[in-house]
Amino acid sequence: MSSQAGGKKDISGLHQELVDQLKQRGLFSTPAVEAAFRAVPRHLFLPQLEPEEVYRDQAIPTKKLDELVVSSSSQPAIMATMLEQLALQPGQRILEIGAGTGYNAALLSHIVGEHGQVTTIDIDEDLAEGARAHLAQAGFNQVQVLCADGARGYAAAGPYDRIMLTVQASDIAPAWFEQLKPGGLLLLPLSINGPQVTVAFEKVDDGLESRSVKSCSFVGIRGSLASMMTTIRLPTVDGFSLTVSEGVHIDQQNLLRWLEEPYQDVKVPLQVAKREAYFSLPLWLALHSKPLCNVAARGAFASRGTIPDFFSFSNKNQVVHMTLGILSEQGLSLLAKKDIKTRNNLEPQTQLWVRCFGSDRHTVEQVCAQILAWDEAGRPNEQRLVIKAHARYLPYAEQEGEIAITKQWTRFILSWG
Repeated sequence: MSSQAGGKKDISGLHQELVDQLKQRGLFSTPAVEAAFRAVPRHLFLPQLEPEEVYRDQAIPTKKLDELVVSSSSQPAIMATMLEQLALQPGQRILEIGAGTGYNAALLSHIVGEHGQVTTIDIDEDLAEGARAHLAQAGFNQVQVLCADGARGYAAAGPYDRIMLTVQASDIAPAWFEQLKPGGLLLLPLSINGPQVTVAFEKVDDGLESRSVKSCSFVGIRGSLASMMTTIRLPTVDGFSLTVSEGVHIDQQNLLRWLEEPYQDVKVPLQVAKREAYFSLPLWLALHSKPLCNVAARGAFASRGTIPDFFSFSNKNQVVHMTLGILSEQGLSLLAKKDIKTRNNLEPQTQLWVRCFGSDRHTVEQVCAQILAWDEAGRPNEQRLVIKAHARYLPYAEQEGEIAITKQWTRFILSWG
């Protein structure tokens, strides 16, 4: 056997081993999605990387602007989850917002088959050209790739049975609703005041109603529907950033002073499972606490330990600590935790804390109160979340237990089922 043939066999083995891992984790509920993952080789869409890196269950950044990742090849596990949420059928017409490498469009095309049609849009010409080339290399010339602002959709190939976003958005563009067939599904990573959930909405009458909700993390949509958030970086503190809703006043001098002064840790009388802390609790805080902010520390500043490592990961050998909390003019209160060792393969637990900067005790009390309220409500998770979406101009009478979030185009009505 030639070394070339041996190399191909090795790549195929890596490919199938990754799919086997996804299957063992229960991420496939339909044969069609599993078959697509087995048939479409990911390495053809990431030709610059070694197969060993391509066939790990990880997101792979593919483009940066100003040191921020603006496009990536999504983690295969979340791709499988989202494709199952779509409930695809052969012959359907699909619109994808966020072409990226073209890999997800190939999976979509494999599932809908030769009688279906997939149109995918990216805002960057270089990404659209790359996706087009990758799709051709993989044998998916039938996928239509366009360079355009995804918020406008593409009416010429509609109406669509399914519209899917592979970038997070905090609003729903009118074009997506208009170009979706009655009873069709719109699937998007929805940013809810910071935390994200991937929501499968069904088009019902004059609105949309969620059919499934899962946790996720995606880069943001760009163009006319880009999220209106403000990110602050301190020139004298390399590796620090704070992101909050646009319009919230941030005094950088106060912020810098708080980070240099001693902080205080307040223990919350609550131990929770790690997954609850990572997904369910942030979502509750996002719906009940304002203004919620996201804070990150990288590299040497992260190593100082000033910013709690509520979420932490390594990015190219650089440690990143992330957390969220509440900001006021007098202080900043952030979620913190301390992991607890468990025995007998019990689910990992963590002790919750609140780290306080500045002099504002109200923000500390607010975070603590909402953590306890979440616990008293039964620690509702994202899968219990029910979301309705209507055009902003339509009248709606909010019911008890509902939370309304109004964006430029859409009013979201959220409740815990």
